[in-house]
Parts: sequence; structure tokens; C-alpha cells
Amino acid sequence: MTYIILLIGFALLIKGADFFVEGASKIATGLKVSPLLIGLTIVAFGTSSPEATVSIVAALEDNAGVAIGNVVGSNIFNITLDVGIAALIFPLKVESETIRKEIPFTLVASIALLILISDVALQGATAGFLSRSDGFIFALFFAIFLYYIFEVARNSREKEKGIANQVKVAWGKNSLLTVAGLVAIIFGGDLVVGSATDIALSFGMSEALVGLTIVAVGTSLPELMTSVTAAIKKESEIALGNIVGSNIFNILFVLGASSIISPLAVDSKIVFDIVLMILLTVILLIFSRSKFTIGKVEGAILAIAYIAYLIYIIIRN
Repeated sequence: MTYIILLIGFALLIKGADFFVEGASKIATGLKVSPLLIGLTIVAFGTSSPEATVSIVAALEDNAGVAIGNVVGSNIFNITLDVGIAALIFPLKVESETIRKEIPFTLVASIALLILISDVALQGATAGFLSRSDGFIFALFFAIFLYYIFEVARNSREKEKGIANQVKVAWGKNSLLTVAGLVAIIFGGDLVVGSATDIALSFGMSEALVGLTIVAVGTSLPELMTSVTAAIKKESEIALGNIVGSNIFNILFVLGASSIISPLAVDSKIVFDIVLMILLTVILLIFSRSKFTIGKVEGAILAIAYIAYLIYIIIRN
């Protein structure tokens, strides 16, 4: 029965992602904004809802390790395997605005996280914490990001007004497609995580290892399926916007909300993972500057990087 649930979960993920991308791209046309902006907002925030749920619930239950580890692990997965597989399917075009603003904003958010958890190194504290005040700092950064997105959307609408007015959009149908797709993605991801965890435990894997691998990957499945589907449909702006937007959302909103709810104690091991996340973001920025395209070679390098990281955390734990 567990294997059947696993298959049902994957089916929901695949079909849900198909509906989600199709509906979101049509909504972008109707709103007279670029698909990139839809990827950075509606798609990114929607596909990050599993991370938000897991981390906020973990904060409520005083499980800081899960709250922080889930976000950092998911972001590493997004940068490496999400981008890597999507680029292997279809080279991802990178808008110059993405290079100048969104990817560097992800880098700034990641560096801010490293600084805010470095209480021991910077202040001589006995342990590192993400305090409530740190959470409000993240919330402020998130508000700035949203303001920037709205300004870009307003400018984008003015540029595309003449073209978009000629296109009729079925708002009801596409809104339903988008919402139904998102629900299927989230529910499918939950089924996959639950059944895969049961299968892994039955084979003797420890709960800690399952959490670092299956659960971290499982909460990132919506981003993966959405980006892969977008790449297949040659909607590279949605594919990349989804990943960049999700990473920003995970750090600023998810960790911000989690630490405001309950201050999060920081495990010293997570520092390595955060530094790796920063380095991978820099690599993504460098790859993005290569002919404004993330090609198959870059995609293969990123995918291999995740496999190497996975081997490392299995050995480490």
C-alpha cells in the first residue's frame, strides 16, 4: 500500500505542476507582467508552502534544527538539482534584471542569515540563536523585496500594455488551473514524503538521515516539478524565477516568521551548510553571466554538486 501511495503522490506532483505552470503563465499574460515576475511571486511562494509549513510547525514545537535545516537544505537543493535538471532539459535564459537584482538579493539574504546566526563568533555568546529581533530584520528585508517586485510589475505592465490588450485570458479557468495545480503539488509532495519515509525506515535508515535527505528533498519537490515542467514547456523565466523567488522566500519569510514565533537555537554544524549555500549562489550568479544562459554543462555541474553534498551529509551524520 505504501508503494501505491508513493506512485499516487508522484502522479499528483507531475500533473499538478503541469496545471500550475500553464495557469501561472496565462495569468502573467492577463496581468500584463512578465512570466519571470509570476515565477518570483505566485509560483515561488506557492511552491515554498511545504517549507513554510514544516519550519513554522517546527518552531512552534521548539524544534529549531528542523526549522533552519529544512530551509538551508531546500535552498541548496533548489540551486543545485532544481536548476541543474531544468537546465539539462532546456537551457535557461537569464534576464539581465535577474542577474542584476534577484540573484544578488538571494546572495544578500544568505549572507544576512550567516551573520545573524554568528553570535558566538561576533559577540562571544555561548550559543548561536536566531532571535525575534533577527526575525523582524528578515521581515523588513522581505518587505523591501516585495516593494521592489511591485515596482517592477508596475513598470512591466506599462511596457507590455499594448501587447497584452490584444490577448484574451480566461481568468476563471486559469485561476482554477493554478490553484488546483498548487493543491495537487502540495498534497502530492506530502504523500511522497510520508510514504518514502516509511519505506526508508523499513530499510533501517535513521530518522535523522531520513530528515536530512527525504524530508528536505520532499519539501523541495514542488519547486523541482514546477521548474522541470516549465523547462519542458520552454518557460525558462518561470523555471528560474521560481527557484530564485523560493530561496528568497525561504530565508526571509519562512525563517523570519519561524524565529518571530520562537527564537531558534543554531546547531554549529549548520554553519558549513549556510556557507555552502552562499558559495553555490555565487556560482549560480557566475553561470548566469555566461551568455545570459544556464546551459547543459552548467546544469550538469550543479546536479553533480548536489550528489556530492548528499554523500557528504550522509557520511557526516
